[in-house]
Amino acid sequence: MKLLRHGKPTQEKPGIQIPNGTRLDVSGFGEDFDEKFFETDGLHRLSVWLQSNQQKCPIVSPTTRLGTPIGRPSKIICVGLNYSDHAKESNMELPTEPILFFKSTTAVCGPNDSVIIPKNSEKTDWEVELAVVIGKKASYVEEADAINFVAGYLLHNDVSERAFQLERLGQWVKGKSADSFAPLGPFLVTKDEVPDPYNLSIWLKLNDELLQNSNTKNLVFKIPFLVSYISQFMTLLPGDVISTGTPAGVGLGLNPQRYLVSGDVMELGIDGLGTQRQEAVAYSA
Repeated sequence: MKLLRHGKPTQEKPGIQIPNGTRLDVSGFGEDFDEKFFETDGLHRLSVWLQSNQQKCPIVSPTTRLGTPIGRPSKIICVGLNYSDHAKESNMELPTEPILFFKSTTAVCGPNDSVIIPKNSEKTDWEVELAVVIGKKASYVEEADAINFVAGYLLHNDVSERAFQLERLGQWVKGKSADSFAPLGPFLVTKDEVPDPYNLSIWLKLNDELLQNSNTKNLVFKIPFLVSYISQFMTLLPGDVISTGTPAGVGLGLNPQRYLVSGDVMELGIDGLGTQRQEAVAYSA
């Protein structure tokens, strides 16, 4: 399934996209796509409900705004330097074990919402990433069993303010957590629809110029290892997001470096997971 949430900010309703591209409102199911939904086997229950109710579901206009496809997760855990070419362009050593940092959940926004360049920012950057959504509570998970804790995958733009991230005492979370810095979606694509997450084209354009163009086969640490590894340090809750890192082509790695200015347009995508489009806008009080 392709799960989505549609409507005005803070008023999103649950929906799905069926194979022919039509979007359906599944508000009649009576649940949002949040922690409780995943914790109580919501994906299976929704699938069963749709067998009897899909024909009754209202159609969602293709022009309707999409929000993040999951309700606000308890946490967003990101993996740094997980593509060797990105580590090289950042002038950083390839890590021997995953580098982890958090993004604030207040950074979450819809896939086509504007990205707000923060107050006093001069180095706001882009990062297309494959993200994983946890489907059930995970603590001290074995790598061989880890994929069973994954609900599905989604597209994430890990927007980053590099001065805040790298020049302010090395606190990466400060450069990752501004409002609008975590566009997610358009869909949560269940893992049965992504049989090989390690052969997906991943790309980003800035003002129609292709700057990131890679494949998830180049991930250093694969998804089962990441789920298992992270679960050794914290409990992962249903609906939590793990973002697996970005390939080369970010503004930090260009020569000369290049960062977002108001009016810039980012377009990004991953095979099978849809596309995003964001316009950068200056912060306004």
